[in-house]
Amino acid sequence: MKNLFSNIKGDAFGGLTAGIVALPLALAFGVSSGLGPSAGLYGAIFIGFFAALFGGTSTQISGPTAPMTAVSMVVISGLIAAFNGNVEEALPAILTVFLLAGIFQMGLGAVGLGKYIKYIPYPVISGFMTAIGVMILITQILPALGYYPKEDTAYISTFKAQAEQAILEKTINEDIDKGTLTLHNFSTTVNNINAINDSEIEKEAKAIAASKSSGVLGAIKSIPRAINNINMLELLLCLATIIIIFGFKKITTAVPSTLVALLVVSGVAYGFGLNYRPIQEIPSGFPEINLSIFTNFSWGSVSPYILTALSLSFLGAIDSLLTSVIADNMTKTKHNPNKELVGQGIGNTIAAIFGGLPGAGATIRTVVNINAGGKSKLSGMIAGLLLLIVLLALGPVASQIPAAVLAGILITVGIGVMDYKGLKAIPNIPKFEVAIMFIVMILSIFWDLVYAVGIGLVLASLMFMKKMGEVTAQTSRIESFKGLMSTKVEEEQPWSDELDIKEEVKRDIFIKHLNGPVFFGATSELQEMAKQIPDTASKIVIRMDLVPYLDQTGVYALEDIIFDLIKREKKVYIIGLQTQPDYLMRKIDIIPDLVPEEYICQNFDSCMSAIVKDRSS
Repeated sequence: MKNLFSNIKGDAFGGLTAGIVALPLALAFGVSSGLGPSAGLYGAIFIGFFAALFGGTSTQISGPTAPMTAVSMVVISGLIAAFNGNVEEALPAILTVFLLAGIFQMGLGAVGLGKYIKYIPYPVISGFMTAIGVMILITQILPALGYYPKEDTAYISTFKAQAEQAILEKTINEDIDKGTLTLHNFSTTVNNINAINDSEIEKEAKAIAASKSSGVLGAIKSIPRAINNINMLELLLCLATIIIIFGFKKITTAVPSTLVALLVVSGVAYGFGLNYRPIQEIPSGFPEINLSIFTNFSWGSVSPYILTALSLSFLGAIDSLLTSVIADNMTKTKHNPNKELVGQGIGNTIAAIFGGLPGAGATIRTVVNINAGGKSKLSGMIAGLLLLIVLLALGPVASQIPAAVLAGILITVGIGVMDYKGLKAIPNIPKFEVAIMFIVMILSIFWDLVYAVGIGLVLASLMFMKKMGEVTAQTSRIESFKGLMSTKVEEEQPWSDELDIKEEVKRDIFIKHLNGPVFFGATSELQEMAKQIPDTASKIVIRMDLVPYLDQTGVYALEDIIFDLIKREKKVYIIGLQTQPDYLMRKIDIIPDLVPEEYICQNFDSCMSAIVKDRSS
């Protein structure tokens, strides 16, 4: 408890700033999901507070994120369609799936699976994140143009025949279940069919229209109709939002540009009385517990989504722990991955009970929190409380926000979430890693996010085993893979050519040995290596004589470490680069942009000569 309040000023400012950034995103993700802005806000409040309280990353800010919302959209649209377009009837089943995801997530942490998330290779993560960005962009085209298929009368009418057939089948099936459809009592079924009115057909047709136009494929199919039915006011509001978000960042980053865009465009639209489409009304007062999750529980409705709930839990784990690693790098701390998963699970479980979207650790909000001074769990809890205050005090005001503004915000999120670092590296990385990246991306966009990641992991593992087999054959020796030789300085034994280092040089350098292939499973060990380096050492020697292979994940980890060392005014020397690592490090410009050519040495003696020369100059 003492540590919780040891940085009250910094945590308060960090939490308030992160909460301000989270507000427009929470509303936008809620609208995008199909459950409305309140669901996004509830998720941000409860996940933000309880994941911070019980989690294992001190500076983590949690809430609805782009990946979690993308998967949630699939669950929500599927269950709404199963309940004939009735959101209220589908809500208990939807929230039950989210509740199960939170429980599964707690289970992942309890059994200690958090530490294995580091083994996800970079091409899989890159393909997945780019897919999320593309999905968000495509699904926001329709609201950006001000087109809503389920309100297009001409479009809905094309599904009336299909709606009549669906209602007819439903009526007959209900009579079969009741036992009233018999040869002698067929008139009862006929009467039920005759009782079907136009409003029921219209309602069913709207549900089918909404279902057909949902998701990526549905949005793509609806684009021609949207272009023919553009609402220019909605489009202008959306474009203004995007321009302000990107433009204001060039003026200053002290104030979140997303919030500025939300306030300015919404203020103009409301103040001038423009005939815009507002978001759904946000209920006032404290969120109510959805007891219908338990009272209306139906195993038949939920059972097809058990695997999806498990997938959500894994996705939330990946999303959160990747953010935790970023937080560690910024704060020079170390998170507890299993405790973090338990905390995220508790947050998601409580959020589901109150009708909130599932979420995870949010990278941008976490970075904002750290940069603003947040250092403890208190900052995340304050961010959640700020959003609760906004809900209680400004709910009716927030309900007047134009839907087009949130579409604009989501478009900028989609642009920002894509992995440009991975995309730019495509010409310079191994072709099989590029193939994995694109397979994951395409399958995620057009099929299933979770299955895409699973397939990507399998392919990456097979490729890695093949590559390691080739390396073993080339070196004609077999040795157990250790990644890095040790994780503690005192356990590091000097190699034979390092025994005669001059005393005056020895005090100034730090030597680290890398032993074996550096791949996606070795990133945490690389980070441990960086933490071992004392501040007194001004020259860092990385020996890569025994590194036959370096993958994309490994090379980016090395790049981050070297960049951090240079910021700390240390010079990095690399010894013994083999062909493949040398090629990859040059292709992404670690050499010579970060490590000059004169610091790349063939052997230890030439490295010492370079260091002595550098010291004397």
